[in-house]
Amino acid sequence: MASGSNNQPHNVSYDALPVHTDDHGNPGYYHPQPSTDDFQNSGYNTPQHELDAVPLTSGVPAGAAQPRFLGAAAYDSAGFRNSLASSNYTHPGSEYGNSVYALDPTGGYRDDPNASYEHGAIPMSPKEGGRFLTDKNAVYAAPKAKSKRRVLVLGVIAGIILLIAAIAVPVYIFVIKPHSTNNRTSSSSASSSSASSPTSTSKPGKTNLVTGGDGSKITLDNGTTITYANKFGGYWYYDENDPFNNNARAQSWSPALNETFKYGIDQIRGVNLGGWLVTEPFVYVVTPALYQKYSTASPQAVDEWTLCQAMRADTAGGGINQLEDHYKTFITEEDFAEIAGAGLNFVRIPIGYWAIETRDTEQFLPKTSWTYFLKAIKWARKYGIRINLDLHALPGSQNGWNHSGRLGTIGFMNGPMGYVNVQRSLDYIRVIAEFISQPEYKDVVTIFGIINEPQGPTFGKDNLSRFYLEAYRIIRQAGGTGEGNGPYVSIHDGFFPRSDWVDIFPNADRMSIDTHPYLAFNEQSASPLSSFVQTPCTSWGNLVNTSMGAFGLTTAGEWSLAVNDCGLFLNNVGAGTRYEGTYTPGTFPKMGSCTPYTDWQNFDADMKSNFKKLALSTMDALQNYFFWTWKIGPSLESGKVETPAWSYQLGLQNGWMPTNPQDAVGACGNTSPFAPPLKSWQTGGAGVGIPDSVSNALAWPPTSISAAGAVATLPAYTATGPIPTLPAPTFSAKNVNAGNGWNNAKDNTGFNVPIPGCTYLDPWVDPGTAPPAACAGAANRRAPQPTITPPPSL
Repeated sequence: MASGSNNQPHNVSYDALPVHTDDHGNPGYYHPQPSTDDFQNSGYNTPQHELDAVPLTSGVPAGAAQPRFLGAAAYDSAGFRNSLASSNYTHPGSEYGNSVYALDPTGGYRDDPNASYEHGAIPMSPKEGGRFLTDKNAVYAAPKAKSKRRVLVLGVIAGIILLIAAIAVPVYIFVIKPHSTNNRTSSSSASSSSASSPTSTSKPGKTNLVTGGDGSKITLDNGTTITYANKFGGYWYYDENDPFNNNARAQSWSPALNETFKYGIDQIRGVNLGGWLVTEPFVYVVTPALYQKYSTASPQAVDEWTLCQAMRADTAGGGINQLEDHYKTFITEEDFAEIAGAGLNFVRIPIGYWAIETRDTEQFLPKTSWTYFLKAIKWARKYGIRINLDLHALPGSQNGWNHSGRLGTIGFMNGPMGYVNVQRSLDYIRVIAEFISQPEYKDVVTIFGIINEPQGPTFGKDNLSRFYLEAYRIIRQAGGTGEGNGPYVSIHDGFFPRSDWVDIFPNADRMSIDTHPYLAFNEQSASPLSSFVQTPCTSWGNLVNTSMGAFGLTTAGEWSLAVNDCGLFLNNVGAGTRYEGTYTPGTFPKMGSCTPYTDWQNFDADMKSNFKKLALSTMDALQNYFFWTWKIGPSLESGKVETPAWSYQLGLQNGWMPTNPQDAVGACGNTSPFAPPLKSWQTGGAGVGIPDSVSNALAWPPTSISAAGAVATLPAYTATGPIPTLPAPTFSAKNVNAGNGWNNAKDNTGFNVPIPGCTYLDPWVDPGTAPPAACAGAANRRAPQPTITPPPSL
């Protein structure tokens, strides 16, 4: 089938927002409308997701997918958007900040007197007295009157005893007393009810503290020292002799890593680390030097593929190693400390499949980003933060957008190489699942997003469902079933209404659904920022409540504070904005100047207040969320951040993001909230699984592939190749078991590789290309065992 066309229906509902119009239908004013199930037949604007839904213009790659989140129905002439990505920032005392109570993970230090004290936490002491003084008074009775000499003698003796105690007690607590070590078979258990006592490592003439709360000193990986700022009762924990210890807690209200995170009860408050391990033109603003340096290169750097091409050609300027320099500097350990101190307990980390391998002429830098994901695991563990690993880019591209690695056509489950690209993708999902299901990592990487924003309408909901079920089976085979055995499997709605996914996978063990609601890419409105403050409540809140009850865990994997598309290169390198009427593909009416939304240094108190209110209402409406994104770097031209509504950190530093995300509770005045808990099988309840009838109905592989035809006539790989397992980190301490990268030794099917003698096209070929002649293929050989990859040094 020719690129740029398909047979999918138009007007796919996707949690669209109300059109902002006046009484005559002109854009500009907000009129709330009653919430319906995903706004079907409600008159709300909905985006288009078909290749022919939005007219394309010259300069756009042939067959390129239309922009996501563009409500084409709003204007007669809609334009092409090369994709947005996502972005954001952060910054953060108490009476017991440096006491043993603050350092005692068994109780869980708290400094919020208004918080409930679940997880066995210790409440604050009375206002007038310190806990140490109270405890001491309870132990030591008041002395009776004695003679002066006797008192003096006893005082000297007591002083000597106290001096000895002052030396002996800390030595006992921090050096001699053994602490609970998380071993490979039982330590890191998410079901542990309490953490082991904090301790320290001992070196000649030196004692190093391995845990601490607000105000404690932390030595970072790079050797520098910071003061930990966490006003929410969180404490860090890292012992180089016990690097897989999961004692750390992000906040008093978040379970420590060695405690069970009760999904549906404990709230996910997270941010994305966008633009770090997967770059995109929006990262042009996140890390300007990456793309800005090559904005005039030939070909122009518009995605990670072309960026890598430009870097490889620029050997004098540092070559492809510049990308690793970005990995080293853009996100560091200090960011994780700040994220915990901001009251957040999760990070969503996008990675590309090239973290595992590349093939043939693929331009991406292979394997390197995995080393930095291992660092992320280490840092997250240290600060009690959990990770949602998001597989953001797959072979052939799952959506044609630049954040999938290569802007252009959709070659995943679409076109002549669509099937082999899915075979590769399932292998990569398997390799990741085997690694993160190991006991050393499963309590930190607790959610696995198996594909980011797949263009479901392109390859059909039935085929997407089959892919989801096969990926789910692979992940459960790697980690097992039941709570704590492998990660939650997160599926994206594929740009179908969430209600369409209810009961597709009945009794699935820990499966969640992800949506990415944005305000910025619907109709542009000249209405004031204040008019948007309650929009998330009226548009999303009820839908989330319904989905939590009907499907299960529902997350918003991306959202921002942007109410329009203002921002340097937010739409693409060199593109303008719809809001100012300068977006080059298509014609858009000018709504106003972007300056009031981008000149954050001059935001007045009212602007900051409305942004904060919007943040609170969005957090409350979405319930379990990941803001896009944590941090954005300044533009090389202006020297300042040009997309402030996308930066959590910048908002914290300048007063328009809430310093305590708990303040969002009740912001929407929810009258019919989801009533926890989730159904038992949604949280890993034993004895339940997807019925065989469903598994058979959605068996893999599908019979046909969109834009290509019957799978039996298409190129296919054979599962006879060696498995490139992901390497584990190394540590300075001896006898540390970091795992071998493969949790289930019985999972030994080979990797999918080309069949000798068969003809294959480029994995990134235009989907309209005719497939090669069918190949009978070679007989399957005995699959080899996984090849363990040597670990990188951290």
